[in-house]
Amino acid sequence: MHLPRRTLLAATATAATLPATATAAPTAPARRTETGFERLRATGYAQLSGERTGIVTNPTGVTRDVRHIVDVMHADDRVDLVAVFGPEHGFRGTAQAGGSEGRHDDPATGLPVYDTYLKSGQPLADVFTDSGVDTVVFDIQDVGARFYTYIWTLYDCMEAARLAGKRFLVLDRPNPVTGRAALGPVLHPEFATFVGREPIAQAHGMTVAELARLFNAEFLAAPVELETVLMSGWRRADWYDASGLPWVPASPNMPTPETALVYSGTCLFEGTNLSEGRGTTRPFELLGAEGVDGRWAEAVNALGLPGVRFREAYFTPSFSKFQGRTVGGVQIHVADRDALDPVRTGIALLVTARKVWSGFGWRADHWIDKLTGSTWVRTAIDKGAGADEVVAGWQEELAAFRRVRREYLLYR
Repeated sequence: MHLPRRTLLAATATAATLPATATAAPTAPARRTETGFERLRATGYAQLSGERTGIVTNPTGVTRDVRHIVDVMHADDRVDLVAVFGPEHGFRGTAQAGGSEGRHDDPATGLPVYDTYLKSGQPLADVFTDSGVDTVVFDIQDVGARFYTYIWTLYDCMEAARLAGKRFLVLDRPNPVTGRAALGPVLHPEFATFVGREPIAQAHGMTVAELARLFNAEFLAAPVELETVLMSGWRRADWYDASGLPWVPASPNMPTPETALVYSGTCLFEGTNLSEGRGTTRPFELLGAEGVDGRWAEAVNALGLPGVRFREAYFTPSFSKFQGRTVGGVQIHVADRDALDPVRTGIALLVTARKVWSGFGWRADHWIDKLTGSTWVRTAIDKGAGADEVVAGWQEELAAFRRVRREYLLYR
């Protein structure tokens, strides 16, 4: 795999000395993680002084006491907040997957809210120009997977800010599934879509500030004037519950950090005719279809995948695939999240589903190729490859991405 390399121009980072490693319990974190927004506010918004500011955010942009940062900034005379930019699902989160809130004025603050969803390039640059902002701020919680669209909202907004001549400031938040390693196949450029613009790994193992630096140096047509405000108290091996931060559903079908834990693997079922659990209280943890029975759980349990077990399960989705119909399948139970490889687990589930259920099929549009980034996973499984053979097929390109990724990591 070849990645373009350029010199990163003027990417500044606000960093702090991190305390020594400590063991954190979910109910009583030993270390306090401060988000980029918390650290920016503590400076009196120094990096926004004299700037007409617009912010790209959604319901995850909250303070430790679960106030939305737009409400906080709007009420603070030290920052001139003049616009909000809403991504997929909308700024306040009223839209389902594939939807947005459109252009409107926010009832709570009166601020104009501009819709960024499905906009990129010059049309999005025109939105930034029309808003009258000097600086575009980004603060959205990511979940660590290439096909989670908010990182491509980041990418598109960076490129649009460059075209419009705007500064770009990224406020960092934790990767909820740790930043220990990149996993899975790397996108091939010919499969670029909004679920993957550029060649990064399926589970990228980075924070949004780190991704912003990588995008700026490796992929944008030319660098944007980029600044980042880093977290303090976060380490690469930290799971989300170690942060002490409140969890807000990152989108309607990402209700908990546990969902994010398996999502980078089980979202692949969007590319099949099985339900990925949308329309249930456990999306991406429940998978199934009509005609599937207990043989699937038996087959995948027999593989002895580390850190995870599978239970025969039956459920009735309230919307999406199989709406109102009872289906059979599996529920994923993570026993050891440190041992879990979610991408390999997702591949093993695809392989075993195809073997035990005669009705297995890919979506007719080959969406699986967009999710995995190439034809390899689909064609290898169709030829009867096992999970280990499929995983082996992307190791060389993954190693290349890991080498590039290492240059943009900001935390230990």
